[in-house]
Amino acid sequence: MGTRKGVGTTMQRLDRGHVARVLLPVLIIGAGVAAYFNSFDGSFVLDDGRYIENNLRIRQLWPPLDVLSGRRPVLDLSLAINYAIGELHVGSYHAFNLLIHILAALTLYGIVRRTLLLKPYRDRFVLSSRSLALSAALLWTVHPLNTQSVTYLIQRSESLMGLFYLLTLYCVIRAADESRQVRWYVAAVVCCALGMGSKGVMVTAPVMVLLYDRVFISKSSVEIFRRRWGLYLGLAATSSVLWVGGVMQGVLSSSKKVATVGFSFKDITPPEYAMTQFGVLVKYLELSLWPYPLCLDYAWPVARSAETVVVPAIIIAALFIAVVWALIRNRWWGFVGAWFFLILAPTSSIIPIRDPLFEHRMYLPLAAVMVLTVIGAHRFFQSLAGRWLLTDAMRTVIAFALVGAAAVSLGLVTARRNEDYENAVMMWQDVVAKRPRNVRARYNLGTGLLDANELDRAIETLRQALLIDPLSLEAHYNLGKALCRKGEALSRQGRGTETTGRYIEEGTKHYLEALRINPELAKAHSDLGNVLARAGRFEEAIAHYREAIRVQPDYVQAHYNLGSVLLNLSETDEAIEVLRHAVRLSPETARIHFALGNAYAKQRNIEEAVKEYNETLQIQPGHDGARRARDAALTQQHHPDEP
Repeated sequence: MGTRKGVGTTMQRLDRGHVARVLLPVLIIGAGVAAYFNSFDGSFVLDDGRYIENNLRIRQLWPPLDVLSGRRPVLDLSLAINYAIGELHVGSYHAFNLLIHILAALTLYGIVRRTLLLKPYRDRFVLSSRSLALSAALLWTVHPLNTQSVTYLIQRSESLMGLFYLLTLYCVIRAADESRQVRWYVAAVVCCALGMGSKGVMVTAPVMVLLYDRVFISKSSVEIFRRRWGLYLGLAATSSVLWVGGVMQGVLSSSKKVATVGFSFKDITPPEYAMTQFGVLVKYLELSLWPYPLCLDYAWPVARSAETVVVPAIIIAALFIAVVWALIRNRWWGFVGAWFFLILAPTSSIIPIRDPLFEHRMYLPLAAVMVLTVIGAHRFFQSLAGRWLLTDAMRTVIAFALVGAAAVSLGLVTARRNEDYENAVMMWQDVVAKRPRNVRARYNLGTGLLDANELDRAIETLRQALLIDPLSLEAHYNLGKALCRKGEALSRQGRGTETTGRYIEEGTKHYLEALRINPELAKAHSDLGNVLARAGRFEEAIAHYREAIRVQPDYVQAHYNLGSVLLNLSETDEAIEVLRHAVRLSPETARIHFALGNAYAKQRNIEEAVKEYNETLQIQPGHDGARRARDAALTQQHHPDEP
């Protein structure tokens, strides 16, 4: 018994001492690194292509106004930093994402610990504040449900917003214990503004801070606004970032031609979306407590019948009523419940979104579930201690063992989940296996196989997608691309023109079907133009290139294709004009400079031709064609020794 008392005394001292202040955050950092150590080789998937690989805005840090001109300027700035470090090498992006996640976890640890040391709770939790904060933050750090916010690169928007959300609250909590409150309030407003520039869900942060103030700090609402009116005015003002970036207008407008979120999205009505969210919220809670199986793209069905709504609606309504009751009575768990509901409100209310469910939306709400679980378990063990005559030491050992086992188990599932992000094909195979009727998963798998040049598998997968949805635009487009590429490959192998022609003819039909579904699909116009140009149907090809450029004026590939065909038709002056515009759009693309050099050479403008060939070699030193063309141009100009 004496040994047990000694262990208990030692643990209490550790919980209070200097060693704990250093060691416990290190445990969180170590757990985060261990859980995500194998994520650094993960590839770009789904929206990463649009927002990272093809995002020209992040290609340069200067001038900063170009980087900060988007709807999520802070996110774009962070991506521009990554691009400056390693261009499109994924390692630095993953490292940055993990750094954000670990900083968010450390901030969560600070919030929970300092909340437990506030006056109403200090006597009860003074000896256990650090261990409880560690447990909640540790489990949140390694929880597999967060992989979509950490390993899926573009969902940095969620984790970055989450970090600033937590920092905003942390600064307000620190101000409650500091004599120099103004600097913490200023820091809170700055963090809130940065969060607004990361993702629109941050709009709920001022309300959550107000609720925290009312539940944990102030005695009345009058006191809040009398003493901290400036803080809340500043926090509210940060929502202007969303207006300046056009986020709020995009969500609230109902007249946009193309939309995937907001009241302009017409595939789901607001009431249908709201009914669907009852089931989604139950699923989120289920995944929080049992995170398996996880899926990148659930293709969650819209609830259009009463039987799919009643049970989840009863569950969520009961929880919501309990949270409101707790808030009215200033109970701590009311705030935790409000954290879950309020942060999910922008994506789980009446505002239609094309995808009703995505795991990354649970990044911050998951923290509420973990805090409630940890403190609930702590209270449960306290009640058992008296019945089973457990000493403090025994209770501490059991608690640490349970938390450790849970953290290791969750961390192993997280590490396993990271492997699915290794490449697009693996990820979409995983989604198809879990959601076989998901058309988007099938056409994305087909696209991944197409990019990997596995043409037969790509064609078969895309045909399966069209069996599920014959009007799938992306499936028709990518099947057309795969079939035409297959025909070209057979042609290079010397196979008969009948076989190759059959593939190309079928591919052309799918391109045309894609354009029938959406006449303004620029990439289909450009690709179909390529097929027609190779068949010698140049006028038709030019018409499709021009249409692609009309629809998408900054479409570099379409400009390049048009310029190349015009050059082959000896329309040299117009080819030069088109290719010069392509150079302005993409000054770092060697082949465009080379084509422009050829156009100038054909025009006998040797000086400009040499300049473009030199630019090509500057970008791509091993470009032998540019070297030979430059030398030939210089010989023609009678300056053979000019470098």
